[in-house]
Amino acid sequence: MSSRTPRRVPLSAVPLALALALTGCSGGSGDGSGTPARDVRDGGVRGEAAPSAGSPFWVDPRSDAARQVEEWEAQGRTDDARVLRRISERPVADWPAGDDPVPEIRGAVRGAGGKRTVVLVAYNIPHRDCGLYSAGGARDGRAYLDWIDAFAGAIGDARALVVLEPDAVSHLVDGCTPAEHHAERNQLLGEAIGRLKRQPHTKVYLDAGNPAWIKDPARIAEPLRAAGVGGADGFSLNVSNFQTDEAVKDFGTRLSGLLDGAHFTVDTSRNGEGPLPGDREEAWCNPPGRSLGTPPTAETGDALVDAYLWIKRPGDSDGPCRGGPAAGTWWPEYALGLARRADA
Repeated sequence: MSSRTPRRVPLSAVPLALALALTGCSGGSGDGSGTPARDVRDGGVRGEAAPSAGSPFWVDPRSDAARQVEEWEAQGRTDDARVLRRISERPVADWPAGDDPVPEIRGAVRGAGGKRTVVLVAYNIPHRDCGLYSAGGARDGRAYLDWIDAFAGAIGDARALVVLEPDAVSHLVDGCTPAEHHAERNQLLGEAIGRLKRQPHTKVYLDAGNPAWIKDPARIAEPLRAAGVGGADGFSLNVSNFQTDEAVKDFGTRLSGLLDGAHFTVDTSRNGEGPLPGDREEAWCNPPGRSLGTPPTAETGDALVDAYLWIKRPGDSDGPCRGGPAAGTWWPEYALGLARRADA
Protein backbone atom coordinates (compact mmCIF):
# COMPACT_ATOMS: atom_id res chain seq x y z
CA MET A 1 0.00 0.00 0.00
CA SER A 2 1.13 3.55 -0.54
CA SER A 3 -0.26 7.02 -0.26
CA ARG A 4 -1.16 8.96 -3.36
CA THR A 5 -0.82 12.46 -4.68
CA PRO A 6 -4.34 13.78 -5.28
CA ARG A 7 -3.19 17.42 -5.47
CA ARG A 8 -0.91 18.12 -7.76
CA VAL A 9 5.24 11.66 -13.06
CA PRO A 10 14.20 1.74 -27.69
CA LEU A 11 10.95 2.97 -29.37
CA SER A 12 11.40 -0.04 -31.62
CA ALA A 13 10.63 -2.18 -28.59
CA VAL A 14 7.28 -0.41 -28.19
CA PRO A 15 4.37 -1.36 -30.44
CA LEU A 16 4.38 1.00 -33.42
CA ALA A 17 0.87 2.26 -32.77
CA LEU A 18 1.78 3.31 -29.23
CA ALA A 19 5.04 4.92 -30.31
CA LEU A 20 3.29 6.99 -32.96
CA ALA A 21 0.52 7.99 -30.57
CA LEU A 22 2.99 9.11 -27.91
CA THR A 23 5.38 11.02 -30.15
CA GLY A 24 2.96 12.30 -32.74
CA CYS A 25 5.42 11.50 -35.52
CA SER A 26 7.69 8.73 -36.75
CA GLY A 27 10.89 10.48 -35.72
CA GLY A 28 12.60 13.75 -34.94
CA SER A 29 12.34 15.89 -31.84
CA GLY A 30 10.78 19.18 -30.92
CA ASP A 31 12.75 22.31 -30.21
CA GLY A 32 11.14 22.81 -26.82
CA SER A 33 8.80 25.57 -27.94
CA GLY A 34 5.07 25.26 -27.74
CA THR A 35 1.85 27.16 -27.55
CA PRO A 36 1.82 29.09 -24.26
CA ALA A 37 -1.12 28.55 -21.99
CA ARG A 38 -2.51 30.14 -18.88
CA ASP A 39 -1.29 28.39 -15.74
CA VAL A 40 -4.44 27.70 -13.76
CA ARG A 41 -2.50 27.64 -10.50
CA ASP A 42 -0.93 31.09 -10.52
CA GLY A 43 -2.23 33.00 -13.50
CA GLY A 44 1.15 32.79 -15.24
CA VAL A 45 2.00 31.44 -18.67
CA ARG A 46 2.47 27.73 -19.11
CA GLY A 47 4.71 26.75 -22.00
CA GLU A 48 6.50 23.61 -23.05
CA ALA A 49 9.83 22.71 -21.51
CA ALA A 50 12.33 20.72 -23.51
CA PRO A 51 11.63 16.98 -23.10
CA SER A 52 14.35 14.74 -21.78
CA ALA A 53 16.09 12.46 -24.26
CA GLY A 54 14.01 9.47 -25.25
CA SER A 55 10.86 10.89 -23.69
CA PRO A 56 7.81 11.91 -25.73
CA PHE A 57 6.08 13.31 -22.63
CA TRP A 58 5.32 16.93 -21.79
CA VAL A 59 7.38 18.70 -19.13
CA ASP A 60 5.60 21.35 -17.04
CA PRO A 61 7.92 24.38 -16.85
CA ARG A 62 5.91 25.75 -13.91
CA SER A 63 5.87 22.63 -11.76
CA ASP A 64 6.60 22.82 -8.05
CA ALA A 65 10.13 21.60 -8.73
CA ALA A 66 10.69 24.22 -11.43
CA ARG A 67 9.49 26.98 -9.13
CA GLN A 68 11.73 25.67 -6.37
CA VAL A 69 14.72 25.81 -8.71
CA GLU A 70 13.94 29.46 -9.42
CA GLU A 71 13.56 30.25 -5.73
CA TRP A 72 16.82 28.56 -4.74
CA GLU A 73 18.70 30.27 -7.55
CA ALA A 74 17.41 33.63 -6.32
CA GLN A 75 18.56 32.71 -2.80
CA GLY A 76 22.03 31.72 -4.00
CA ARG A 77 21.48 27.98 -3.43
CA THR A 78 22.87 27.31 -6.90
CA ASP A 79 24.19 23.82 -6.21
CA ASP A 80 20.85 22.68 -4.79
CA ALA A 81 19.04 24.27 -7.73
CA ARG A 82 21.31 22.45 -10.17
CA VAL A 83 20.61 19.10 -8.51
CA LEU A 84 16.86 19.69 -8.38
CA ARG A 85 16.82 20.17 -12.14
CA ARG A 86 17.01 16.38 -12.29
CA ILE A 87 13.33 16.58 -11.37
CA SER A 88 12.21 19.90 -12.84
CA GLU A 89 13.44 19.14 -16.35
CA ARG A 90 11.69 15.78 -16.59
CA PRO A 91 8.01 14.96 -17.13
CA VAL A 92 5.88 14.05 -14.14
CA ALA A 93 2.19 13.20 -14.03
CA ASP A 94 -0.56 15.68 -13.32
CA TRP A 95 -3.12 14.59 -10.73
CA PRO A 96 -6.13 16.88 -11.35
CA ALA A 97 -7.75 17.51 -7.98
CA GLY A 98 -11.12 18.67 -6.75
CA ASP A 99 -14.54 18.55 -8.30
CA ASP A 100 -13.46 20.15 -11.56
CA PRO A 101 -10.48 18.55 -13.34
CA VAL A 102 -10.96 20.60 -16.50
CA PRO A 103 -8.78 23.70 -15.91
CA GLU A 104 -5.64 21.77 -14.99
CA ILE A 105 -6.01 19.27 -17.82
CA ARG A 106 -6.67 21.98 -20.39
CA GLY A 107 -3.63 23.90 -19.15
CA ALA A 108 -1.45 20.83 -19.62
CA VAL A 109 -2.92 20.10 -23.04
CA ARG A 110 -2.28 23.64 -24.22
CA GLY A 111 1.22 23.51 -22.81
CA ALA A 112 1.96 20.33 -24.73
CA GLY A 113 0.93 22.15 -27.90
CA GLY A 114 -0.01 18.99 -29.74
CA LYS A 115 3.65 17.93 -29.84
CA ARG A 116 3.95 15.98 -26.60
CA THR A 117 1.89 13.47 -24.61
CA VAL A 118 0.43 14.66 -21.31
CA VAL A 119 0.55 12.14 -18.48
CA LEU A 120 -2.48 12.27 -16.20
CA VAL A 121 -3.78 10.36 -13.20
CA ALA A 122 -7.51 9.91 -12.65
CA TYR A 123 -7.82 9.52 -8.89
CA ASN A 124 -11.31 10.25 -7.63
CA ILE A 125 -13.06 6.90 -7.13
CA PRO A 126 -15.66 6.90 -4.33
CA HIS A 127 -14.34 5.56 -0.99
CA ARG A 128 -10.81 6.30 -2.12
CA ASP A 129 -7.85 4.96 -0.10
CA CYS A 130 -10.19 3.34 2.46
CA GLY A 131 -10.21 6.54 4.55
CA LEU A 132 -6.41 6.62 4.97
CA TYR A 133 -3.94 9.42 4.17
CA SER A 134 -5.41 10.10 0.73
CA ALA A 135 -9.05 9.61 1.64
CA GLY A 136 -11.67 11.34 -0.45
CA GLY A 137 -13.03 10.85 -3.92
CA ALA A 138 -16.34 11.54 -5.57
CA ARG A 139 -19.39 11.53 -3.31
CA ASP A 140 -21.11 8.77 -5.28
CA GLY A 141 -21.05 6.84 -8.52
CA ARG A 142 -23.01 9.40 -10.52
CA ALA A 143 -20.69 12.19 -9.44
CA TYR A 144 -17.69 10.05 -10.38
CA LEU A 145 -18.94 9.34 -13.89
CA ASP A 146 -19.67 13.05 -14.38
CA TRP A 147 -16.11 13.80 -13.23
CA ILE A 148 -14.65 11.24 -15.63
CA ASP A 149 -16.73 12.67 -18.46
CA ALA A 150 -15.34 16.13 -17.75
CA PHE A 151 -11.81 14.69 -17.42
CA ALA A 152 -12.02 12.95 -20.80
CA GLY A 153 -13.65 15.93 -22.49
CA ALA A 154 -10.84 18.21 -21.32
CA ILE A 155 -8.30 15.94 -23.03
CA GLY A 156 -10.13 16.26 -26.32
CA ASP A 157 -8.02 15.25 -29.30
CA ALA A 158 -4.72 15.68 -27.47
CA ARG A 159 -2.22 12.89 -26.91
CA ALA A 160 -2.62 11.67 -23.36
CA LEU A 161 -1.67 8.73 -21.19
CA VAL A 162 -3.99 8.19 -18.22
CA VAL A 163 -3.21 6.04 -15.20
CA LEU A 164 -6.61 5.10 -13.86
CA GLU A 165 -7.35 5.00 -10.14
CA PRO A 166 -4.23 3.94 -8.23
CA ASP A 167 -5.05 1.36 -5.53
CA ALA A 168 -8.69 0.94 -6.56
CA VAL A 169 -8.46 -2.68 -7.69
CA SER A 170 -5.78 -3.68 -5.18
CA HIS A 171 -8.00 -2.48 -2.34
CA LEU A 172 -10.70 -4.85 -3.58
CA VAL A 173 -8.20 -7.70 -3.42
CA ASP A 174 -6.69 -6.97 -0.01
CA GLY A 175 -10.09 -6.49 1.65
CA CYS A 176 -9.59 -2.84 2.51
CA THR A 177 -12.64 -1.79 0.49
CA PRO A 178 -15.83 -3.31 1.98
CA ALA A 179 -17.53 -5.99 -0.09
CA GLU A 180 -20.67 -3.90 -0.55
CA HIS A 181 -18.70 -1.47 -2.72
CA HIS A 182 -17.05 -4.03 -5.00
CA ALA A 183 -19.70 -4.34 -7.70
CA GLU A 184 -20.11 -0.58 -8.00
CA ARG A 185 -16.37 -0.03 -8.18
CA ASN A 186 -15.98 -2.55 -10.99
CA GLN A 187 -18.80 -0.93 -12.90
CA LEU A 188 -17.35 2.57 -12.43
CA LEU A 189 -13.88 1.52 -13.51
CA GLY A 190 -15.22 -0.23 -16.59
CA GLU A 191 -17.29 2.79 -17.56
CA ALA A 192 -14.35 5.12 -16.91
CA ILE A 193 -12.17 3.08 -19.27
CA GLY A 194 -14.85 3.18 -21.93
CA ARG A 195 -15.33 6.94 -21.60
CA LEU A 196 -11.62 7.75 -21.70
CA LYS A 197 -11.07 5.48 -24.71
CA ARG A 198 -13.56 7.53 -26.70
CA GLN A 199 -10.83 10.15 -26.97
CA PRO A 200 -8.92 9.37 -30.16
CA HIS A 201 -5.37 9.70 -28.81
CA THR A 202 -5.76 8.66 -25.17
CA LYS A 203 -4.05 5.59 -23.72
CA VAL A 204 -5.47 4.16 -20.47
CA TYR A 205 -3.69 1.94 -17.94
CA LEU A 206 -5.70 0.51 -15.04
CA ASP A 207 -3.66 0.40 -11.85
CA ALA A 208 -2.61 -3.02 -10.54
CA GLY A 209 -0.64 -2.13 -7.40
CA ASN A 210 2.90 -3.38 -6.89
CA PRO A 211 4.61 -6.75 -6.28
CA ALA A 212 5.20 -6.10 -2.59
CA TRP A 213 1.47 -5.59 -2.02
CA ILE A 214 -0.42 -8.20 -4.00
CA LYS A 215 2.47 -10.65 -4.26
CA ASP A 216 0.81 -13.30 -6.43
CA PRO A 217 -0.26 -11.98 -9.86
CA ALA A 218 -3.01 -14.62 -10.00
CA ARG A 219 -4.79 -12.88 -7.09
CA ILE A 220 -5.30 -9.66 -9.06
CA ALA A 221 -5.71 -10.94 -12.62
CA GLU A 222 -9.42 -11.75 -12.39
CA PRO A 223 -10.26 -8.59 -10.38
CA LEU A 224 -8.60 -6.57 -13.15
CA ARG A 225 -10.69 -8.39 -15.73
CA ALA A 226 -13.83 -7.68 -13.72
CA ALA A 227 -12.89 -4.00 -13.62
CA GLY A 228 -12.60 -3.84 -17.39
CA VAL A 229 -8.85 -3.99 -18.06
CA GLY A 230 -9.59 -5.72 -21.35
CA GLY A 231 -10.91 -2.42 -22.68
CA ALA A 232 -7.82 -0.49 -21.59
CA ASP A 233 -4.37 -0.32 -23.15
CA GLY A 234 -2.97 -2.27 -20.23
CA PHE A 235 -2.22 -1.88 -16.53
CA SER A 236 0.09 0.28 -14.40
CA LEU A 237 2.45 -0.88 -11.66
CA ASN A 238 4.46 0.56 -8.76
CA VAL A 239 2.57 3.86 -8.51
CA SER A 240 4.01 5.83 -5.58
CA ASN A 241 6.05 2.82 -4.53
CA PHE A 242 9.72 1.86 -4.48
CA GLN A 243 9.99 -1.65 -5.95
CA THR A 244 12.91 -2.09 -8.35
CA ASP A 245 12.48 -2.12 -12.10
CA GLU A 246 13.52 -5.78 -12.18
CA ALA A 247 10.99 -6.86 -9.54
CA VAL A 248 8.19 -4.91 -11.18
CA LYS A 249 8.95 -6.18 -14.67
CA ASP A 250 9.02 -9.77 -13.43
CA PHE A 251 5.65 -9.33 -11.71
CA GLY A 252 4.20 -7.47 -14.69
CA THR A 253 5.35 -10.11 -17.14
CA ARG A 254 3.69 -12.86 -15.12
CA LEU A 255 0.51 -10.81 -14.76
CA SER A 256 0.53 -10.05 -18.47
CA GLY A 257 0.60 -13.78 -19.15
CA LEU A 258 -2.65 -14.10 -17.21
CA LEU A 259 -4.22 -11.18 -19.11
CA ASP A 260 -3.74 -12.22 -22.72
CA GLY A 261 -0.42 -10.43 -23.10
CA ALA A 262 -1.54 -7.05 -21.76
CA HIS A 263 1.12 -4.34 -21.73
CA PHE A 264 1.98 -2.20 -18.70
CA THR A 265 3.70 0.94 -17.45
CA VAL A 266 6.05 1.28 -14.46
CA ASP A 267 6.34 4.18 -12.03
CA THR A 268 10.08 4.74 -11.61
CA SER A 269 9.86 8.11 -9.87
CA ARG A 270 11.51 7.05 -6.60
CA ASN A 271 12.74 3.48 -6.98
CA GLY A 272 16.41 4.12 -7.73
CA GLU A 273 17.49 2.53 -4.43
CA GLY A 274 14.64 0.05 -4.24
CA PRO A 275 12.36 -0.29 -1.18
CA LEU A 276 13.39 0.54 2.36
CA PRO A 277 15.28 -2.51 3.74
CA GLY A 278 13.73 -4.58 6.50
CA ASP A 279 10.15 -4.99 7.59
CA ARG A 280 9.76 -1.46 8.92
CA GLU A 281 6.44 0.16 9.71
CA GLU A 282 5.01 2.27 6.88
CA ALA A 283 8.04 1.54 4.71
CA TRP A 284 6.10 3.08 1.81
CA CYS A 285 5.64 6.44 3.53
CA ASN A 286 8.41 9.01 2.97
CA PRO A 287 11.17 6.41 3.46
CA PRO A 288 14.64 7.89 3.96
CA GLY A 289 17.58 7.25 1.67
CA ARG A 290 15.59 6.75 -1.55
CA SER A 291 16.44 8.20 -4.96
CA LEU A 292 14.98 8.95 -8.37
CA GLY A 293 14.70 5.97 -10.70
CA THR A 294 14.82 5.51 -14.45
CA PRO A 295 13.90 8.78 -16.19
CA PRO A 296 10.55 8.79 -18.01
CA THR A 297 10.80 7.24 -21.45
CA ALA A 298 8.98 5.10 -23.98
CA GLU A 299 12.28 3.44 -24.93
CA THR A 300 12.04 0.63 -22.39
CA GLY A 301 13.76 -2.19 -24.25
CA ASP A 302 10.94 -4.51 -23.20
CA ALA A 303 8.11 -5.36 -25.57
CA LEU A 304 5.58 -5.53 -22.71
CA VAL A 305 6.61 -2.30 -20.95
CA ASP A 306 5.10 0.62 -22.82
CA ALA A 307 6.75 3.31 -20.67
CA TYR A 308 8.69 4.14 -17.57
CA LEU A 309 6.89 7.08 -15.99
CA TRP A 310 7.18 9.39 -13.00
CA ILE A 311 3.61 9.01 -11.79
CA LYS A 312 4.24 9.94 -8.18
CA ARG A 313 5.51 13.51 -8.27
CA PRO A 314 9.02 13.26 -6.77
CA GLY A 315 9.10 15.52 -3.73
CA ASP A 316 5.39 15.33 -2.94
CA SER A 317 4.84 13.88 0.53
CA ASP A 318 3.25 10.48 1.07
CA GLY A 319 1.58 11.75 4.24
CA PRO A 320 2.29 12.97 7.78
CA CYS A 321 4.93 10.38 8.58
CA ARG A 322 8.67 10.74 9.20
CA GLY A 323 8.23 14.48 9.53
CA GLY A 324 6.38 14.92 6.24
CA PRO A 325 3.51 17.30 5.47
CA ALA A 326 0.06 16.15 4.36
CA ALA A 327 -0.16 13.73 1.44
CA GLY A 328 0.36 15.48 -1.88
CA THR A 329 2.15 18.50 -0.40
CA TRP A 330 5.41 19.60 -2.02
CA TRP A 331 8.36 18.86 0.30
CA PRO A 332 11.47 20.47 -1.20
CA GLU A 333 14.08 18.95 1.09
CA TYR A 334 12.79 15.43 0.44
CA ALA A 335 12.84 16.18 -3.28
CA LEU A 336 16.42 17.37 -3.01
CA GLY A 337 17.44 14.14 -1.29
CA LEU A 338 15.85 12.03 -4.02
CA ALA A 339 17.64 14.04 -6.70
CA ARG A 340 21.02 14.20 -4.95
CA ARG A 341 21.18 10.42 -4.49
CA ALA A 342 20.22 9.74 -8.12
CA ASP A 343 22.55 9.19 -11.02
CA ALA A 344 23.15 12.45 -12.86
